[in-house]
Amino acid sequence: SLASTAITCFTRGLDLRKETEDVLCPANCPLWQFYVFGDGVYASLSSVCGAAIHRGVITNAGGAVRVQTLPGQENYPAVNANGIQSQVLARWASSFSVTPGTKNMALEAVGRSVSTARPSTGKRPKKPLDKKAGNKDCKADIAFLIDGSYNIGQRRFNLQKNFVGKVAVMLGIGTEGPHVGVVQASEHPKIEFYLKNFTAAKEVLFAIKELGFRGGNSNTGKALKHTAQKFFSLENGARKGIPKIIVVFLDGWPSDDIEEAGIVAREFGVNVFIVSVAKPTTEELGMVQDIGFVDKAVCRNNGFFSYHMPSWFGTTKYVKPLVQKLCSHEQMLCSKTCYNSVNIGFLIDGSSSVGDSNFRLMLEFISNIAKAFEISDIGSKIAAVQFTYDQRTEFSFTDYITKEKVLSAIRNIRYMSGGTATGDAISFTTRNVFGPMKDGPNKNFLVILTDGQSYDDVRGPAAAAQKAGITVFSVGVAWAPLDDLKDMASEPRESHSFFTREFTGLEQMVPDIIRGICKDFLDSKQ
Repeated sequence: SLASTAITCFTRGLDLRKETEDVLCPANCPLWQFYVFGDGVYASLSSVCGAAIHRGVITNAGGAVRVQTLPGQENYPAVNANGIQSQVLARWASSFSVTPGTKNMALEAVGRSVSTARPSTGKRPKKPLDKKAGNKDCKADIAFLIDGSYNIGQRRFNLQKNFVGKVAVMLGIGTEGPHVGVVQASEHPKIEFYLKNFTAAKEVLFAIKELGFRGGNSNTGKALKHTAQKFFSLENGARKGIPKIIVVFLDGWPSDDIEEAGIVAREFGVNVFIVSVAKPTTEELGMVQDIGFVDKAVCRNNGFFSYHMPSWFGTTKYVKPLVQKLCSHEQMLCSKTCYNSVNIGFLIDGSSSVGDSNFRLMLEFISNIAKAFEISDIGSKIAAVQFTYDQRTEFSFTDYITKEKVLSAIRNIRYMSGGTATGDAISFTTRNVFGPMKDGPNKNFLVILTDGQSYDDVRGPAAAAQKAGITVFSVGVAWAPLDDLKDMASEPRESHSFFTREFTGLEQMVPDIIRGICKDFLDSKQ
């Protein structure tokens, strides 16, 4: 009989390799955290165990499930069943169905704890075949930011190295598992090694042992900012779509401001954890710039990202709980940034007053905005609608899922020429372009470009769009009335409406719009 594979609460259909796979779901998964799309036939983006509970194949006590891969389809429906609300998805490339697994298969994995940091895969392989691959269930690119200041001293620095080494080994580093690097914070930060340098635990362990103590002030803020900006580049080994994590070790307190560094890290999509060791003594507290420094620097001040150890002695029992946190990729809330988690719809005025060459300048403007975002099936998405009295969807959010294809689709938009009914166009876009994305994970933005007075009311349709959760930016050129621009824009209207006399003035507005989208995105997440 086939052995069933023990999976986690968050394993998705697309994480499974075989056409038909027998899996074992753990008990007590948090129902509210499940992402499930469809009913009966589930998009492969869905959690397998979530779909099985939704379908009634198992309860929250877990159990054996058989997963069958199916082709993709359109319009996965949203249905509430067995305590799980599934979501709508317009289309996806593959699907799966779930049926009860057979009991004897389940027995092979019984007696093993499924919820450990390294989910087991049924039977132990006879040979350690996959030692190189590492723990595939732990998706993380991690920088350990260690304390190399005079605060900690040489002796505790060595204990810190031992602890980091144990964490690195337990993570299950490998080509397909977590990758790690180390940065030392002291007077000036030093990147000791990058993610790409080692992909085996043995090598990492050796590199950690070799680290020399630098001394100086613990300029943790400076080091955190430097790491967030420089460490995770693709050429240094960061991987697309894998959560970026910085684990900051702090002995006592930081000697500089770490709040700003925390903001920079969040902007770069990095999840910051702080492991604080030995709280500052009463005398030292006078030197701490900000007693709430941990809360200000971590990814989210929700308790998950801060970790305290009373001293560097007897730290072994703290290794496993930290590893479990670092491997919970569904909890990495800061991986979502404005660059990879927005839908931006462009509404382009194609009226006769624009003219052919100015229409090209408008297309260039929207290309330059789109270029800034990480467009992919799991990232940001772009759509475009052109309008006169009539509307034409040039492409919808699900039509193109790579940046190259989106940019070429924008280049190929043909100028319509005609009247100006902006209000109607806003209603059309809200309904037909944003409607299907309503329950998706991304935040929705609409950028309206127009060069003149609308023949119909814009205020009502714009208010309806905003009520539907769409943030509206209005960009006016030439004869566009300022009142219309303000009436369409989201609050605060000053920062969401733009105007230029000439079409050539569009170019310098690009950074302002990108910054505006990012600011709104971050504000919505607080």
